[in-house]
Amino acid sequence: MYTRLSRSIIFIVMLSGLFTNAVANGLPDFTDLVEKNNKAVVNISTTQKAQQHSVLPEGFEFPENQPYSDLLKHFFGGQGQRPRQRESRSLGSGFIISNDGFLLTNHHVVKNADEIFVRLQDRRELKAELIGSDERTDVALLKVDAKDLPVVKLGSSKSLKVGEWVFAIGSPFGFDSSVTAGIVSAKGRSLPKENYVPFIQTDVAINPGNSGGPLFNLEGEVVGINSQIYSRSGGFMGLSFAIPIDVALNVSNQLKESGHVIRGWLGVRIQDVTRELAESFEMDKPQGALVAQIVPDSPAEKAGIQVGDVIISFNGESISRSSSLPPLVGAANIKNKARVTVIRNKKTKVLTVTLENLPEDEQASATDVIESKGNSILGMSIKNLTKQMRDELGIKQYGVLVASVDNGNASNAGIRAGDIIMQLDGQSVKNTQHMKKLASKIKEGKFISVLINRQGNPIFLALKK
Repeated sequence: MYTRLSRSIIFIVMLSGLFTNAVANGLPDFTDLVEKNNKAVVNISTTQKAQQHSVLPEGFEFPENQPYSDLLKHFFGGQGQRPRQRESRSLGSGFIISNDGFLLTNHHVVKNADEIFVRLQDRRELKAELIGSDERTDVALLKVDAKDLPVVKLGSSKSLKVGEWVFAIGSPFGFDSSVTAGIVSAKGRSLPKENYVPFIQTDVAINPGNSGGPLFNLEGEVVGINSQIYSRSGGFMGLSFAIPIDVALNVSNQLKESGHVIRGWLGVRIQDVTRELAESFEMDKPQGALVAQIVPDSPAEKAGIQVGDVIISFNGESISRSSSLPPLVGAANIKNKARVTVIRNKKTKVLTVTLENLPEDEQASATDVIESKGNSILGMSIKNLTKQMRDELGIKQYGVLVASVDNGNASNAGIRAGDIIMQLDGQSVKNTQHMKKLASKIKEGKFISVLINRQGNPIFLALKK
């Protein structure tokens, strides 16, 4: 009995062991990859001199020959003393891309730094020179005076697949050579005010200090630069974002050659096509980038792109959402002509555009993304614009003022009092009578597009009568 029971237990244990090993064998082993690449990942610290003024009120004098007077002067600064300087230190990560000392990191890691120091795995600390930095992509190129340095193997982010294993090496909170792993959660993510970067989203644990460090695939190739996290607490919450290495290398090559980055500029403001707007344009599905405004004398205007066009393709690359367009435009060679496919009046049209370099004073992106909110229109009071109002708003001949909005279709659409209605169903609105005429032709239950001007910002909304 005991013998039979013992044999059964042993057999179960053996099966359990085999199952555990099978599961373990199905998971990636990062040990060799980390060992090969760890030496090329560095810790980056910076110093910045900041003015530190006395906190005492103006005219205050320290009492002489009194206990603790010297101690008070030490902490607060004596009368007539110059503001003292203090050094602030920023910590981040980086990685070596050439054996003669070129490194990549984030722009925000070295921003406003007076001095930059790179600490290697062998504990050597080298002073780094900032070759160039690009705020729009958050990429910075550094150079240290050293030779025969270990380097990472550079890959391509284009071949990455959602669900693929990746791992990061960096210095979170100053802890050098920390390794974390996860999977690619999504690709081509657009973040607020980051129009030029189609971010790689992962669930790799990233924390302060990881910024600027490499993201590796299972081939041991760098596929991204860890840049941001989404967090409500300030710490890791499962949402990490990396700059694709293809984007970073394009930027770093330009920084190395000229010290600055040249970007393609189209000169349009765009927004997403909602389900309701797609219905109003009689499109099969919501897709593309809806043109809400065109910059005068821009490449878009010269190419014949019009307000209300839906851009569905740029140089053969499909545009699924408005956020897909800016990275393509920014990375395009301005010396070559670009093909832009649009939907206009329910028909597909191909235009040729000659991109220009993004102006330095262009605060908005080459293709600003306007978030569309709302659904419908009608159920509102409108007024004609006076000459004074047109002059103040910079509106020449079209548009009517929304004086008030009832609880109805207009309110549901997101229209507000003070909005200027510029177009209704693709037609420019001349005055209140003209708008009433256009509205009378709309069928009940049908969605139509409405272009409004809100405090100088053009926005398309969808109206359901």
